[in-house]
Amino acid sequence: MADYRIERTAYGYRGTFHAMASTCEVLMHSDDDQCAERATHKVANEAWRIERKLSRYRADSDISHINNAQGEVVQVDDELANLLDFCDQGYKMSGGLFDITSGVLRRVWRFDGSDRVPQAQEVQTLLPLIGWHKIVWDKPSIEVPIGMQIDLGGIGKEYAVDCAARLITQEGAQGTLINFGGDIYAAGDAPAGGWHVGIEMDDAIVNSMRLPQGGLATSGDARRFLLKDGVRYSHILNPKNGWPVRNAPRSVTVAADTCLEAGFIASLALLHGKNARSFLRAQKVQFWIA
Repeated sequence: MADYRIERTAYGYRGTFHAMASTCEVLMHSDDDQCAERATHKVANEAWRIERKLSRYRADSDISHINNAQGEVVQVDDELANLLDFCDQGYKMSGGLFDITSGVLRRVWRFDGSDRVPQAQEVQTLLPLIGWHKIVWDKPSIEVPIGMQIDLGGIGKEYAVDCAARLITQEGAQGTLINFGGDIYAAGDAPAGGWHVGIEMDDAIVNSMRLPQGGLATSGDARRFLLKDGVRYSHILNPKNGWPVRNAPRSVTVAADTCLEAGFIASLALLHGKNARSFLRAQKVQFWIA
């Protein structure tokens, strides 16, 4: 039995399934039920494939294999190599703000809405384990020092959205919107005026737009934060000091050619804190701030 469901809607079909800790959906502006079945099947399988490959929570994933290699050199396939190249370029162009080794900070930061803020010394002890420049990346070989880890969770869903969109485009599916927990790509012939997309914060729609084509991604602290003594701590952590970025917007949404690009720019904007808006303007992309 398929682990997804398909329902008829006013504009066509909606396929839903669960992946990457998110509710995922495929919206199709079509009246072809067989096409809807094929598209949902392909999108779901692609999401699950990438989750199996990139999830740090799965012992059998490529990422876990690298992180558990105890300092040994690991050879990666072309797909992962290209993603690591992207991360390498992101680290360099951001001056170290985008750093896939900073996931170790989750050992002390648990953004569950509570008031459990770690002690400064707890954060300080993890800083020697952060820094992409300490990783030996010689494509297609990677060597992660003992104690360090890499984590592609910050780009995994966006990458999966783009991959799924390419798959169904190759299959000839028309008028499709893919949404993996708020990371979106629209392809083909959208409904008149474009897909109507809402941006949610604290269970309320704070912005809305029409998306005819392309990628859309949002980064923010609506669901992942700490609150102590009236101070809200965002889950966006500065990898250089291990602490949440201060004075950043609550939410940044970016439209770009791909979902991966949109997500990268949105996250990097938040890492710029109070300078998020000026950073976004310099990127010459369409964006929304809340």
